[in-house]
Amino acid sequence: MPRRLHLRGRSDGRAATAGDGVTIELSVAIVGAGPAGVHAAGALSELAPGTRIDIFERLPAPYGLVRHGIAPDHPARVTKLTGELRAVLAGSGARLFCGVEIGTDVTVRDLRNRYDAVVIATGARRDVPVELPGLNLPGSFGAADFVAWYSGHPDASPAWTLRAESVAVIGAGNVALDVIRMLSKPAYALAGTGIPLHVLNEFAASPVRDIHLFARRGPADTRFSPTELGELGDQDDVDVIVDPADLAPDLHMERMTRQFAPTRKVVDILRAWSRIPAAARTASRRVHLHFYRIPAAVLGVDRVQGLRTERAVPDGYGHITGSGDYEDHKVQAVYRAIGYAVSPLAGVPFDPGTRTVPHRAGAVLGEPGLYVTGWAKRGCIGLVGATRADTFQTARTLLQDHVRERGTDHA
Repeated sequence: MPRRLHLRGRSDGRAATAGDGVTIELSVAIVGAGPAGVHAAGALSELAPGTRIDIFERLPAPYGLVRHGIAPDHPARVTKLTGELRAVLAGSGARLFCGVEIGTDVTVRDLRNRYDAVVIATGARRDVPVELPGLNLPGSFGAADFVAWYSGHPDASPAWTLRAESVAVIGAGNVALDVIRMLSKPAYALAGTGIPLHVLNEFAASPVRDIHLFARRGPADTRFSPTELGELGDQDDVDVIVDPADLAPDLHMERMTRQFAPTRKVVDILRAWSRIPAAARTASRRVHLHFYRIPAAVLGVDRVQGLRTERAVPDGYGHITGSGDYEDHKVQAVYRAIGYAVSPLAGVPFDPGTRTVPHRAGAVLGEPGLYVTGWAKRGCIGLVGATRADTFQTARTLLQDHVRERGTDHA
């Protein structure tokens, strides 16, 4: 049964003052209380103090991927970001309604009818769809589901079985590194991190010995942060193995490492690992990083039994082509970590090609009074710092539109 919600309604005569001294009357509903939604409230309250803001969140608690997306072995980061978001939310004066399902408890149309403006900040909670033979075999997983499970997301089933001795991870970003680190980390290192007990018990029982990462392109084109990558080699009883042949320099790698310091650091870390002699690798768990490998098929009959990859050939300019040379890797589980995807929201335009809400500077195209921010606006890229700048653009557009509609000179 739909919940009874007390919606503020449109402006009722109380005034807000925009940053340039223009007095306006404004009530705003924000859909989503993750970093984008919270920072949108903060931006509106900073640019137009007195704006009346209500935030509607589907989950029982706010902060989205900060609460349910950062790996639990980074508790200090979770605490820091949660504290920052809590301060922004408190300073905005917004009302927060958790456990509210848009489309069930209230619709976007309801909000648009009752508020002067509605901001969509719903983020993303599913994996980017990909076509790959064998992808639906048991033992093939999306990273979004795995991350939700180990972080205790309310939507995640507690049932997850880690029984593979050899695992493949497809991806070349920080989420792929999170998946690898969580699979390879000794369970005792997770104790005391706030990880759910049933998850900790499953990691403790995991028989995994080898974890293989497969990246389509070369080391200079990964989206690893140097810090996240370096953590792989800092773990107890874990060896990281890199084939020196994958680090052969070419014009593209030289250009990228010369222009971008993070890329240079990533390549330096990989080169250091590639020089470690085989005799020095004595850990019980091994992480193998493979580059220039294009996933071709997940192998198996009734469950995952392997991953087939095609060797890619770089051209020295940042492009690759398939070589026709295929390799089969014996694994019992495959995790794809190739990105998150925004889901459509009823009553909001959606571009399935870009997986975003079409907009101009945050104003949803063809929908006056409807705005968007965060990953639903720009795609699933960027961290909290980028989110804050993004929300200020949307907030400025919203305020300019509102003043213009009221006939006030905003020059």
